[in-house]
Amino acid sequence: MDRLAPSRRPPGKPLGFQNWRSLLFLHWEVPADQLRACVPASLSLDLYEGKSLMGVVPFAMRDIRTRRWPAFAALNFLETNVRTYVHCRGEPGIYFMSLDANSRLAVWGARMGWGLPYHFAKMKFETGEHQHVYQVQRAQKPAAFSARYQIGTPLEPSQPDSLQHFLLERYLLFVERRGQMWRGQVHHHPYPIQKVEVTEVSDSLIQAAGIKPVSEEPACTHYSPGVDVEIMNFRPVSN
Repeated sequence: MDRLAPSRRPPGKPLGFQNWRSLLFLHWEVPADQLRACVPASLSLDLYEGKSLMGVVPFAMRDIRTRRWPAFAALNFLETNVRTYVHCRGEPGIYFMSLDANSRLAVWGARMGWGLPYHFAKMKFETGEHQHVYQVQRAQKPAAFSARYQIGTPLEPSQPDSLQHFLLERYLLFVERRGQMWRGQVHHHPYPIQKVEVTEVSDSLIQAAGIKPVSEEPACTHYSPGVDVEIMNFRPVSN
């Protein structure tokens, strides 16, 4: 499987632009049979050394706009996604179990435009010199997340075949809509990564997706100050 090909920018103009900031990557090992039951049959689970992993990624979305929108009309909001790793016809990507945002417009637009499983949630992100706190409370089908953490020193760039690269350097997403699998692509520079110490974490977003992690504590943690993103093509996967 070529894990580097999706990181290359495809030809053509982007559909839109997004700036992802202050990303906390928390990953749990989960039972493969539970995960398999929640992922469309047309997608294969992408395992790392035989383990199935799910991530909860809280961050800030900044300057979100389509190519045709002027910059002053861009949206800013908080988002937290629950995701796992799949491949489709040899292409590695992400499958989202859920996405929470504190913008009703963003939730409506993503559901109607892309069929992504967005939920509206009350969210708070507090930053300090020594500590950061991120909180999520989903408005419907109650589920919540909270984390308290401290950002550490920079890490080396992600190397191919490393766990860090496997989890973070993902440029394709797959979503099933009206019985059809769709493939989306984004482009950005590789994530700058830092160590992070998570002092408190509580999550029920993964369990709300129907999966119980192997352990209450995340198996691995990463932090990135962020990247500037181009939203590229979004097309149906051929049957």
